[in-house]
Amino acid sequence: MNFFLGRLRQRAQALGMSAALTVAALSASSVALASNTIDQTFIDEVSASYNLDPSWVADQVKSASFKQDIIERITTPWEAKPWYQYQTIFLKPERVEQAVEFWQSHQQTLARAEQTYGVPAQLIVAIIGVETYFGRFKGDKGVLDSLYTLGFHYPKRAKFFRSELGHFLALSHEQGWDPASINGSYAGAMGFPQFISSSYRAYAVDFNDDGQRDLLDSPQDAIGSVANYFAKHGWTPGTCMVEQVTLTPAAESLVQTNTKIKHAWADARKAGIKTSQQLADDDKIMLFPLAESEQLTHHYLGCNNFYVITRYNHSRLYAMAVYRLSQQIEAAWQAKQTAS
Repeated sequence: MNFFLGRLRQRAQALGMSAALTVAALSASSVALASNTIDQTFIDEVSASYNLDPSWVADQVKSASFKQDIIERITTPWEAKPWYQYQTIFLKPERVEQAVEFWQSHQQTLARAEQTYGVPAQLIVAIIGVETYFGRFKGDKGVLDSLYTLGFHYPKRAKFFRSELGHFLALSHEQGWDPASINGSYAGAMGFPQFISSSYRAYAVDFNDDGQRDLLDSPQDAIGSVANYFAKHGWTPGTCMVEQVTLTPAAESLVQTNTKIKHAWADARKAGIKTSQQLADDDKIMLFPLAESEQLTHHYLGCNNFYVITRYNHSRLYAMAVYRLSQQIEAAWQAKQTAS
């Protein structure tokens, strides 16, 4: 039972209400929560920002409804787990096996994406594998409901999700979608690569040249769009990504738990950090811990390309899972090529 209904039940019982009256009160509360609170101001803002007909916008949003399970999901993200638990969600042999099959099926597209954008095939495959298990699990939440719920009933990030709702309506108009028919994640991400609406509009590409930027059903467009996303966020081919290092006492002040890339390699080098990577003194790095078990923590040096992965999902755990999965995928792919 959600927080609001639980409190209402407690209050009803405290007042000596009968079971029937309690149920009636609960039902009334459910209706109130489900009621659409999108106002004319929001409709006018979206219409003006994206040059949309206000009546069209109003018609689209009137069916959006509050979903309590969306609130529950966003307040208990996987990224809140320690690394030693989080990694087990993604680093599994069966995911690597499916990755190799996906690579085999889309070998030419992946090679073209790598040549065009400089992003390794194994990284593109890893992203799609982590996000949707290669398109098997694209999300079963109505994007319209998700973005409405988070934009109007989750104050902590309301501004962001209201903006995404505006982008989603603009995207739906551009793509010719019925907004109410599009499903995705609890946070409103869509398709093979789970792009949010603003990213879809900014970075999706028509990589199969059929005249549509289709991330919902086209793995080819998804492959090209993931590569384009990383390229546009500063991916540099052939450079450092991440490496485990030994933390020195002098470097403890450089350790961080966010995903900002704010320190210069010179600072870490002078503090006694050693790496096998080729880095210039002014290269930006991050130095961060990961809990390998309840008792053991290792430290890692993340470079620009690792930071770029965190632009996809602002989590060090996510970026490390993608990186390690990409390593396993590459090794399995190379073994397959050697065997054949």
